[in-house]
Amino acid sequence: MAHRCAILGCGGRSRGHAKAYSLITRGQLVAICDMNEQRLKDYGDAFGIKTRYTNLDEMLRKEKPDVLHIVTPPTLRVGLMTQAAEAGVPGVIVEKPICIGADDYKALRALNARSKTKFVVNHQLRHHPKLLDLLKDVREGKIGEVKCIDASAVLPMSGQGVHVLDLAFAFNSYAKVTSVFGAVSGYDDINGTHPSPKSAELLVSFENGVRAIVEAGATALRCDDSPNAKYAHMHKRVAVYGTHGFVHWRMSGWERSLKDGTVERGSKSYAEEDNPAQAGLTNALFDWLEDDRKVSPTNLSTSLDEWLVLLAGYASAVQMKPITMPLDPPDDLLAQFQRLVGATPKK
Repeated sequence: MAHRCAILGCGGRSRGHAKAYSLITRGQLVAICDMNEQRLKDYGDAFGIKTRYTNLDEMLRKEKPDVLHIVTPPTLRVGLMTQAAEAGVPGVIVEKPICIGADDYKALRALNARSKTKFVVNHQLRHHPKLLDLLKDVREGKIGEVKCIDASAVLPMSGQGVHVLDLAFAFNSYAKVTSVFGAVSGYDDINGTHPSPKSAELLVSFENGVRAIVEAGATALRCDDSPNAKYAHMHKRVAVYGTHGFVHWRMSGWERSLKDGTVERGSKSYAEEDNPAQAGLTNALFDWLEDDRKVSPTNLSTSLDEWLVLLAGYASAVQMKPITMPLDPPDDLLAQFQRLVGATPKK
């Protein structure tokens, strides 16, 4: 029987979630919800979804979805995820970033500990076909023992840096982080909901000896050479260096070293890979719902571990020293960072 699925939030980003259902056989979109009635109508008409709500509680009560997609600003995460958990929704896919600061990070840690709901963060890049191909190479030891990871995004850390941070974790098999050294400058706040440094760089040390450099913002490498290079979000990449070679993933291309010392290169289409990737992420949640042993790689616990690395970067910049992990971040850490870079903390 197909999983009953619903979407909260009918903005532009949400359309990628809905489009993926054209490739999904184990789930069906049964309802949508948005407070904006015109947006709700346009979205429902576009995807042929007749059951529409402007009230989330009503939709959850009447439709009893197995999966809820929460595609709303990050400032609303805690309340909406709590609402879904208290309504008994079995599975929830939440857009990134999962948090904006330390207080909501702690609230979601507590929610995850007490809730039976299986939360997944929408890092769909983790399921892009070529990324999976390169990840398989690394895990099969084709580049030897991983030593260093270099990841970057031109948009700020909370906007797109979290994507490449997630990929760095994946390529290092989610090893435990031991310390974080961070540098930040300037301030950015996309749509008033994504507070972040204009530029940030993190040096992340892992328990297995691997080090990762994660850079996001204005000073990051512009790495895309496709016709879409004018769009800042296209400049995301991750390179993984091992004892016997490397792999390099970009939004529109890839590289990997071969045993004979040559380098294989290719191009790819982000647009063509993103729909199957979104379907793959959704199917990964279905797998987890059907078998507790098949935990989704972008589960909430792992995503919060990644967010804590970002918070440690803020703390490192504020305190001007490396941060030993795990960190218990102060609730006002975001405000401390904002004051550091000359921004006015929101009350």
